Amino acid sequence: MRAVLQRVTRAAVRVEGEVVGEITRPGLVALVAATHDDGPADVATMARKIAELRILREERSVLETGAPVLVVSQFTLYGSTRKGRRPSWGDAAPGAVAEPLVEAVVAALRERGVEVATGRFGAMMEVELVNDGPFTLLVDT
Repeated sequence: MRAVLQRVTRAAVRVEGEVVGEITRPGLVALVAATHDDGPADVATMARKIAELRILREERSVLETGAPVLVVSQFTLYGSTRKGRRPSWGDAAPGAVAEPLVEAVVAALRERGVEVATGRFGAMMEVELVNDGPFTLLVDT
C-alpha cells in the first residue's frame, strides 16, 4: 500500500457538489492506494503508520492528539511515468481489490479510536485542504 499524508488545518471532499467527508480541525489527509499483492499485513501497517507517526505539530501523532483523518482513495499513486508521455496504471490494484483494502484501513483506524472521514471510492472527487506547514509525506508498506 502507498499513502500520501498531508498535515492539514482542515479538509473536505465533495462529490457532485455535496460534501461527503470533512475534517474541521487540524489533522491529516491520507490519500491511500493499493497494489495487486497488498493484504491484511499491509492494511495493519498502513493504519499503524497513519495513527502513530509523529508528524503533527510538536512531533505528536494522531493517537496522541486525537486529531481526525480524512481518508481518500487515490489509485493514481501507483501511476508509472517511466516511459512515454502517458502514465501507466498497471501497478494499481483494480477497484474490486483496492476498495476493500482502503475500507479496511479506515476500519482499522476507527478500531484504534481515530475519528475518520472519507471520500467516496471510485467517484470523481474534489478534495480541498489547507496544508499545514506545508507538510507532505509519502508512506509505503
